[in-house]
Amino acid sequence: MIEKSKNFILKISLFYTAIFFIFIAIPTYFYTNLELESYKNTQNRLLIEHAQIIQRAIYDFSNSKSDTFIFPKSFKFEATLLTAEQKIIYKTRDLNIDDNSKMSIEVELSNNRLNAKYLILTKKISFEEIYLKILILSLSIGLFIFISIYLIIKASIEPYKKANEYLDAFFNDAMHELKTPLGIIQLNLEILEAKGNESKELERSINATKNLFLVYEDIEYLIKEKSVQYNKENIDFSYLLKQRIDQFESLANTRNIKFNLKIEDNLFSLINRTHLQRIIDNTISNAIKYSKQETTISIILKKKNESIIFSVHNIGKAIKNKKTIFNRYEKENHIKGGFGIGLNIVKNICEINNIDIFLESNEENGTLFQYTFFN
Repeated sequence: MIEKSKNFILKISLFYTAIFFIFIAIPTYFYTNLELESYKNTQNRLLIEHAQIIQRAIYDFSNSKSDTFIFPKSFKFEATLLTAEQKIIYKTRDLNIDDNSKMSIEVELSNNRLNAKYLILTKKISFEEIYLKILILSLSIGLFIFISIYLIIKASIEPYKKANEYLDAFFNDAMHELKTPLGIIQLNLEILEAKGNESKELERSINATKNLFLVYEDIEYLIKEKSVQYNKENIDFSYLLKQRIDQFESLANTRNIKFNLKIEDNLFSLINRTHLQRIIDNTISNAIKYSKQETTISIILKKKNESIIFSVHNIGKAIKNKKTIFNRYEKENHIKGGFGIGLNIVKNICEINNIDIFLESNEENGTLFQYTFFN
């Protein structure tokens, strides 16, 4: 539970951080363009400043009596002096600058002793530093936002987390306290029945207690589902199924429903006993609950190739929406009672154990639940 809570907070924090980045994408775009424009202006200013240095040197040479002109060189710039006819007079070392990563200016020179008319200056430029700066800034802001959101969400759900823990503890204690009196009630009712005190009132009380146990076991499973390790064992499916049918026989008798059993003996399945019992109990109890009176429920357990097929068929109203019937709290008939959790438990158990579910339901042929256990 703690691990799932952490994962939930992490996902929510990442989600809101992503939303934050979407909102700042446009401002970041404009800020990046401003930075690029500022960088270009700076590089252009450096070109102009160096061009002015060269112009000053040419001017000083033209006004001097020296026969030697010392060209102001720099490893950052590539300079070319051209005549009016675009012939090269002088060129510094070629920096092999790519066309996409250079900036150039052309300056027209005044009359001079070198007969140079034009000065072309080229400088290598790179936007990597700007992009790296934007990336580091974005990641820093993103990390700050993520940590802030994470801590805020964690602090905000802490009271709910504690309340949930108290609620789980309450339900665990309540279920523990309920089990003993329920067991005593059922035991005493069965003793009375064994003594020959047969009556409709006694029979109804026994059946009501059995129904309470079914609900109790479903709720207990839901509470313990996340915290208990349900280990698999080699279960005698045939024997357990017969046992559970015996428990349901009195419930079926109250509605004059008969069981038609075709159960092969000695069929074993590698599954947890609680998981298998929940599949059997919920499927049979639903078949009884939603069957028409004085009908027959067919229960089949057989081996097919390397698989075991368990099916329950009853005659009653068709299931309208077979896609949602396995959803939690989904009930098509609210008059029949129940919480709508039984089939959802069955579906989850089948997914855990790789059990295939087949459901067929119509008004003419009734409803068939079929489970294929791949051993």
